[in-house]
Amino acid sequence: MRNGIATLKTEKSGFRTEVTLPILPVLQKTLDAGPTRDLAFICGGKGQPLAKESFGNCFREACNAAGIKKSAHGIRKMSATRAANTGATVARLKALFGWTDDMMPSLYTRSADRRKLALDAIGKLDSGNRK
Repeated sequence: MRNGIATLKTEKSGFRTEVTLPILPVLQKTLDAGPTRDLAFICGGKGQPLAKESFGNCFREACNAAGIKKSAHGIRKMSATRAANTGATVARLKALFGWTDDMMPSLYTRSADRRKLALDAIGKLDSGNRK
């Protein structure tokens, strides 16, 4: 991490695909408040980096305790949905999430496009009734 930008290589690409992520202020505040070490942003109770499986289990336990039936992977899905709904293109989603083909980002942009088109169509129908 340098100058507010994190660079990492994704596991699914065999650590070949590089992802560049600007650290938004809310994330920086969270990182500053939490226990981090060296290259680890998320550490366990003993200050050691958590393996992804351990993180996933801890996240699910916290969600269950809060009465929310979600997983850590759901955060990634929610982030991709939010990005697509605010206009991120397939290429932008690939850059943000490290996808190497168009299949997954197209899923999110297709849903976002359908939503925008439906809202636009209803708006046009509604405005036609006003005189």
